[in-house]
Amino acid sequence: MTAHVLVIAEAGKADPWTRAMRRSRVVMVSCVVPLALGAWSPSVAASQRPPPIALWQPSTFRVGGASPVLTTTRVWHGTTAYLAWIDHTRTRLALYPGTEEPRVARPRGLGVVPPGQRWRMLATFNGGVKAVSQAGGFAVNGRVSEPLLHGLGTLVEYRDASVGILDWQGRTQPSQLVLARQNLPPLVWGGRVSPAVADYHRWGLTYGGGAAVWRTAIGVTNSGDLVYAAAAGQTPATLAQLMVSVGALRAIQLDINPQVATFISYRSRGARSPLPLVANPMQTATRYLTPDRRDFFAVYTRAGGGAFVPFR
Repeated sequence: MTAHVLVIAEAGKADPWTRAMRRSRVVMVSCVVPLALGAWSPSVAASQRPPPIALWQPSTFRVGGASPVLTTTRVWHGTTAYLAWIDHTRTRLALYPGTEEPRVARPRGLGVVPPGQRWRMLATFNGGVKAVSQAGGFAVNGRVSEPLLHGLGTLVEYRDASVGILDWQGRTQPSQLVLARQNLPPLVWGGRVSPAVADYHRWGLTYGGGAAVWRTAIGVTNSGDLVYAAAAGQTPATLAQLMVSVGALRAIQLDINPQVATFISYRSRGARSPLPLVANPMQTATRYLTPDRRDFFAVYTRAGGGAFVPFR
């Protein structure tokens, strides 16, 4: 899919919120369209904590006595929303190119989770829009495969294993990063929904041209954990509200349309007993264990880690 970009100027790496996140846990276009900045809506503030843990179910093998990945579903705007919560104190994030996306990748890899890393793999989930959309900046291990553009929401992981969502302004050197994946402007900033979501045309081209389609997102909570969401029939506004409702302080949309939504957790080491979270008949439980065209994220245990994305 392609997407239109709204540029939103916000603080980057050095702002107090981002510095606080590094000290805590980190959890989830055809043209550039300028827009005057508006105030973030005060009526949609993030909750102080994610929903009670009792509402979430363990979905992986245990690390440190408990599963680092919890999942749940909820009814949202008349459909089922699929949610995942990742405790980043016990995990590391990795980003892999697919066999075709991004268009240029160094290294390309095989479009799968490396067999040598599957012993510690906890989960996988879909990436963002295609690089041809000019909203899909992509960097792994300090190497930029697709340009990182100013004003776009960017999920990053630093070499100290901290993770954040930035409004990319170029102040961070790619050499400081393990990964960076851009995907349109932020949906949520400071726990509030972007006023830009009212214009759904700025948030990706959809099959059939309608506003409400399958959409996915990743966010960071006040406790520093990642939250992932996927749901059918969502507009940018309802997706952003969903992210706020599960405690996201910052969030970006990931890819959209019916075939893309994928979140798979693994109940046994070695990528055994895969558990698809999203009810998506267009994808199998072995996605990302066999070559896939699109880029994707993997969640690993910290054991066997290192400040890089492993390709073997």
